[in-house]
Amino acid sequence: MIRLFKVKEKQRELAENASGGAPIKKQSAGELRLHKDIRYYLGGTFLFTFQVSPIYPHEAPKVKCKTKVYHPNIDLEGNVCLNILREDWKPVLNINTVIYGLYHLFTEPNYEDPLNHDAAAVLRENPKMFESNVRRAMAGGYVGQTFFTRCM
Repeated sequence: MIRLFKVKEKQRELAENASGGAPIKKQSAGELRLHKDIRYYLGGTFLFTFQVSPIYPHEAPKVKCKTKVYHPNIDLEGNVCLNILREDWKPVLNINTVIYGLYHLFTEPNYEDPLNHDAAAVLRENPKMFESNVRRAMAGGYVGQTFFTRCM
């Protein structure tokens, strides 16, 4: 599961470093390369539905991805694995926070807590193959036995 609050903490640290705050650990060459390589979903159009409860903001919205996507944190039925949609939801959060979290899923897919175990295993074991599978799926084609509709 993507831990959105840890991402915000990392961004805050980067901002402090840029503004003359205490120095922080720089990213390794491998981390920089990984961020460059994880542009897998660039150019894609993904449709999400939000079901908002009558007791919102005290309950997180239910979010589904209507576009079939090859992604470790989104299963083939459109369920989304994002911590703020479940145990980390707080009434101070809003729909914009959820949208930011969804954006984050596409920039940093997480294979450690997947909904799509096959995609997660490929990302973990062979990132180049994962990238190839994402491109094939987004262009409209088969990945294994699953057909994906074009989304770019």
